[in-house]
Amino acid sequence: MIRTGDEYRESLNDGRQIWINGERVDDPCNHPQFKPVIDIRARIYDMQHDPETQGAMTYEEQGERFAIGLRLPYEQQDWQDKRDAVDLVMNDIGGVVTRVGDETIGEMWSLWDGKDILNEIDPRFATNIERHIHQCIKDDPFHVSANTDPKGDRSKAPQDQDPDMLVHVVRETDAGIVIRGAKYETAAAYSNQAFLKPTIANWGNDKLSDYALGCIVHMNAPGVKHICRTGFAGRAPEADYPLSNRVDEIDTLMILDDVLVPWEDVLFYQHTRAASFIRTTLHRYSAFPFVQRTLSYADLIIGAALWNVKQTGLDKQQAVQEKLSELAIWREGINAFLTASVATAEKSPNGLLMPNQSLLMSSRVHALTNLPHMMHLARELCGGQICVTPDAATFAAPDTKPWMDKFYSINEEWVADDRRKLLGLARDLLNSDYAGHRLTFQLFAQSPPFAQLAAVYRNFDWQGPLEFSHKAAGLSDNVWGKGTRH
Repeated sequence: MIRTGDEYRESLNDGRQIWINGERVDDPCNHPQFKPVIDIRARIYDMQHDPETQGAMTYEEQGERFAIGLRLPYEQQDWQDKRDAVDLVMNDIGGVVTRVGDETIGEMWSLWDGKDILNEIDPRFATNIERHIHQCIKDDPFHVSANTDPKGDRSKAPQDQDPDMLVHVVRETDAGIVIRGAKYETAAAYSNQAFLKPTIANWGNDKLSDYALGCIVHMNAPGVKHICRTGFAGRAPEADYPLSNRVDEIDTLMILDDVLVPWEDVLFYQHTRAASFIRTTLHRYSAFPFVQRTLSYADLIIGAALWNVKQTGLDKQQAVQEKLSELAIWREGINAFLTASVATAEKSPNGLLMPNQSLLMSSRVHALTNLPHMMHLARELCGGQICVTPDAATFAAPDTKPWMDKFYSINEEWVADDRRKLLGLARDLLNSDYAGHRLTFQLFAQSPPFAQLAAVYRNFDWQGPLEFSHKAAGLSDNVWGKGTRH
């Protein structure tokens, strides 16, 4: 059954080991740096029960309701329903959160598409992944995806350095496998379970490797420790940094200190072919909600920039309109890619409907490659005041308020306090520690740029351009035989 926010909060009181700022966290739900984002995830659960939002957030099957983000996609409407739900959440919370479960569950669907490969290795593995997918739909856990390892010296094979730099199996038992290492994962400390997958590793020609591993890890399992980066919430007043204090997602170095993974939670093990498959197909579904979050981020950037130029009348100038148009073209490009990827969706090897892979992977590159330039363009449109404006306390203090009112009020519509709020949003969105973190997160959250370009290369249909140019040049059939071996 779909969970409530309180049921989610209660699930975090399970004895998990969390540290932040060097201190042990006993109650994450009430910790000042965890509470804001936990409350957002709880709000998403509550939206599944709220009569005003339940219809968009859930679907009904055999008399029960389930989360729309976890629904297996079989037709185009399924993707539109998911898209509508994400937009509803972003608008409700007034910001952008990414790792809340609907994005990461898609990686499990990608693995399920490889069930033929898994069956060749061990039939239990395909059964395990199918059971976990349906268990997620039924139990509605906060499911994330354990991402990259510390890696160590990348010029060396994993076994030629400290072996724990990459997660690996240390031994097998009747109950399951015992793993050791570490993973970075956003939201791990306040989620319920993670799909732990292999990083891009140096296996050489090995067919078997203890580092080729995919499994489900429960966040409260013995031996799991969460060491978190310092959060942005609470560093400065929310009046000055509204996004930092509300939508900061905490990243975790998840230590795996001899963690037992039951056999039923092992999704693949040892076979590098299975590990390579999941790395190359990992984001065939999850890229869609991820890029959609970038679209929401684009709307936030455009809105902040446009309000800033409208308040002073600069939106009437052609040079300003040209810059706004650049932002709009970037935004509409993301929107077009997403829309087209569903309109031309393809059947997956397992019968699911996956967005057109060439368009989806191109959309990710388009959205993220242009993000730094668009943020800088928005900084220019917002002007230098986003980095020099005093804080909210200065606008409220009796000694300084008259001066703030005088120099920050423009007219009856734009009084000083509204200008302060707008500049505060723009500063936090474009110019703060949170803004820099968000930019880096977008860059690497779904693999580094070279891997994103590699995904485009693998999925683009090269045949059409080859045929067109071959015919236009009048090339012989001998050339065609060589040219198609791309």
